[in-house]
Amino acid sequence: MATDDKFSTLLFQIGNVFTPGSPVNEKDLFAGRIEQIRKVLATSSQRGYHAVLYGERGVGKTSLANIIKSLMPAGTGGWLVPRINCDGTDTFTSLWRKALSDIRYTHEQRGAGFTGEVTKVDTALIDQLPQELTPNDIRRVLSNLSQQVNLIVAFDEFDRLSNPAVSVLMADTIKTLSDYAVSATVLLIGVADSVDGLVEGHQSVERALVQIPMPRMSAEEVRQILDNGFHRLGMTIDKGAADELVGLSQGLPYITHLLALESGKAALRHGRLGVSSSDVDEGIREALSSWQQTTTKAYYDAVQSSQPGNIYREVLLACALAETDDLGFFSAGSIRLPLRVITGREYDIPNFAQHLKNFSDESRGSILQRTGETRRIRYRFSSPLLRPFIIMRGFSDGLLTRQQMKKMAV
Repeated sequence: MATDDKFSTLLFQIGNVFTPGSPVNEKDLFAGRIEQIRKVLATSSQRGYHAVLYGERGVGKTSLANIIKSLMPAGTGGWLVPRINCDGTDTFTSLWRKALSDIRYTHEQRGAGFTGEVTKVDTALIDQLPQELTPNDIRRVLSNLSQQVNLIVAFDEFDRLSNPAVSVLMADTIKTLSDYAVSATVLLIGVADSVDGLVEGHQSVERALVQIPMPRMSAEEVRQILDNGFHRLGMTIDKGAADELVGLSQGLPYITHLLALESGKAALRHGRLGVSSSDVDEGIREALSSWQQTTTKAYYDAVQSSQPGNIYREVLLACALAETDDLGFFSAGSIRLPLRVITGREYDIPNFAQHLKNFSDESRGSILQRTGETRRIRYRFSSPLLRPFIIMRGFSDGLLTRQQMKKMAV
């Protein structure tokens, strides 16, 4: 009975350790990102500098923002690190009202008369501000706050802002904070290949912005997520299973958490504290069944065909296995090797060039983005989460064996 209770408890706890549904918010469960952390800390320590953290969706930008406060070195005073989620309806004023809404301060107030009693009054900072905020209002507020506490204000999903004027005003704010050497840091976080277009306005704002790209995680960083999480639970994962999870994760911590969660649950359901490759198989099936409907539909729209013997599924899987550049783009030539491994046949580019063109058309859901001119055309998936889904789907459907996965270093 005690053993049953132990596994029941772990089945509950594992969902608090591996969290695909929400960003990591504990320092002990965060992995890697040493260079990005170093740059954020260095920026916050230099007056007049601010930062832009950018990269693909799902690479862990929000998780990093969540643990910034816990990373600050001891002996540097108190830290205030509000994180705000931007949305398409936000204005400049609404963004900063979100940022400052939870900040309160205490001041003394004397009662009426010469002998009136002095009392301490708790006041919301936001109540003291004008209804419409300007960059200069923000400069004054942050200047006063920074004299009492170390301050980093993080604006997450900055790319979701639909009004270009908001970006311009934010650029104005960063410039005036820099010009007046205000000891507070603005951190902009967004989905982008570069900072171009993420912040519009003054060209001179670039000198005040530290650009911090957030690439996909390395294999070692993914292993660290697995090691930290299973160690926290008092569980283990064998090397073969860990290698498979590292490959399937494609450097995306969301996928790592999802597969570790489902594979760990599979082991616990079988009464084991060690995760093996058979648990990974079960975890893949469970992960596929819980995947977002938009991703599942995109896959079906791309591969459906009434033509017998079509190779849409095989070509799409080869795209997911193709070697990419730093921005996730691949060429038609890079598909030939994985397609040969999957099908056991040699295909030349003309045999699947139309498939690639179709995948980038609306008729098949535009599952691929296409760029470049003839003979220099490159492709990448419209969402970074599609690649691991397609690989797992290929494995689950029997298009890809474990031996082939190893051959392709997946």
